[in-house]
This record gives sequence, structure tokens and C-alpha cells, in this order.
Amino acid sequence: MLFLLKTPMPLAPEFVEFLKIRAAAALPEVWQAPVRVSRAGTYGRVDVAGIPEEIFSLTNRFIPGPTSDLPIRIYRPTNSQDAPAIVYFHGGGWVVNFIDIYDAGLTALANRTGSVIIAVSYQKAPEHPYPIPFDDCYAAFLWTHENAKELGINAKKIGVSGDSAGGNLAAAVALKARDANGPSIAYQFLIYPGVGRDLNTSTYKSFETGFGLSRHSMEWFWQQYLQGTSHDQDPYAVPMSAKSFVNLPPTITITAEFDPLKDDGVIYDKVLREAKVKTYYKDYAGMIHGFLIMGSVTKTADIAITECSEWILEILNAI
Repeated sequence: MLFLLKTPMPLAPEFVEFLKIRAAAALPEVWQAPVRVSRAGTYGRVDVAGIPEEIFSLTNRFIPGPTSDLPIRIYRPTNSQDAPAIVYFHGGGWVVNFIDIYDAGLTALANRTGSVIIAVSYQKAPEHPYPIPFDDCYAAFLWTHENAKELGINAKKIGVSGDSAGGNLAAAVALKARDANGPSIAYQFLIYPGVGRDLNTSTYKSFETGFGLSRHSMEWFWQQYLQGTSHDQDPYAVPMSAKSFVNLPPTITITAEFDPLKDDGVIYDKVLREAKVKTYYKDYAGMIHGFLIMGSVTKTADIAITECSEWILEILNAI
């Protein structure tokens, strides 16, 4: 299924400069370097992410996972013992990135929604391919629900969220919770999610290279995660392949205009609406993939967090 692009707005000036500097640095793409080098290269993203907001408390701990203990970071905006919560799965192609990159965005999201955020450091491919990262994320969601009282969380107001590969994982967790009659999920907040493995959509073609995330990099990421094509029709690996989208929780989906993954978000929002799921969707003009965790580069990161927080509060207030 292809979606024709409307005439795009200009790439935001801050990203014209950002991409120019990045091109001049001539850094290798993920598929051109050893995994350990690509992972080390993500440490510089902490500075790009911006300055974290003050927050009531921030706690690091481990929780049990199916095959390993999992590091989590808990962002608590207030001392409420009946707070809503978000279980957050970070992006990075299931291969790179770490929670520190998300401190600025997640402190802001926690403060503006009043939600306790549990950010999960799941095990990474290629050492730990599918289904291990997904199993870790689903287990973390179950753990949050089972320990809601201890965490000071309202068990009826737990949402799941993630960006890019983390958006894939959040969508997969929502599908599994529905299919397994698991705990109810209040909503899913999908940030430029990679939910389909079709790399021939119009936005994959239009933004194949030169806009940060490349089509070739996504092809490589999918191969590291799924290691072949045998899982392509497994909805917990590729959520777009689900046979039904009915009875999924309210869904917020945001995309970036100059992102090869944009059509993933557009198409997923469409199939959810067709299944009568309550949806909220916005495409952010002039933005590139990853903009929400680039607070020191673009003011639109803060604007988007504020706007999406308002949607989250609307959903929570109806529960």
C-alpha cells in the first residue's frame, strides 16, 4: 500500500544545518561499522537531546525478565500514589541507543502528563534477536501492572510508548496484551514507529538517503532484529502484519515529514481507524527521524511533547 506525498514543506533550517554538519563529519552508517562502534557513537546523542527537566525523583533498578534481569529507569513527576504510567521502549533499530539519551524527553513527558514513566533497557540484537527484545518489553509491561501498588501507579491508567524500533515494540505489546487477554492498556503512543517491513513505500523512496536515517540502515536494522524473513508475518515482530486491529487501545501516532518511516505511521493510523480504534495523528512539518530526542537542535521537540501530552491527558481523563 503506497501513499502519495503532498508537496512537502521545506526541511526545517535547524535540520539543514544539522545534516550539513553530519555529512561533513563523514561518519559511517550502522551497516558500515562494527556494532560496538555504532553503539559507542550513540553517546554523543545525550548532548543533542537537551537538558532534562527537574523531576520529583529518578530511580534506576533491575527487574526480572524472561532470560535476563532488565535495567529500568523510573521517572516520577510527583509523590502521588495513584499516578498514571507509561512503559517506554526506546528506539535504535533494536541494536543501539540507551536510556540516558531519553532523559530530557522523558522528564518533560512525565511532568506534563503527571505520569510515572518506566523506561526499559531491553536486550539488543544481533546478539539477542527477536523474540528476545519483544519478550523483555512485554514482561516489563506485565511487571509494571503487577507491581502497580508498590510503584504508586493506577493500574487502569498504564500506557505503552516508544519511538522508532521502540514504537514497533509498543505496538507489539499492545497486540499481545489484546490477544493474550492480558492487562488492559490505556493507550499506545507511537513515535515515528517502524511497524512494517515494506521498504518500498513512497517515503522510503523519497527519503532514502540524506535525511539522517537511511533506507539501507533500516534494511540492516530489520535484518539484525529478525535475522531472515521467517518472522515477517508474525504481528509481534512486524505489527503491520496483524490480521486484525480491532479492540486495540486508543492510539497516538506522530511522524516526521522527512522520515523514511513516515508511511509506516500513516498506514498504521489508517488501519487502526478502519478497525474503529480511537486515533490521534500528527505529522510534524520540516522534521526528520528522531527529532523528538533532539531538544537542543529543534524547538519542535518540546512543542510535540506538549501537544502529545494534551492528547494523553484527554485519554486518561475519559477513563
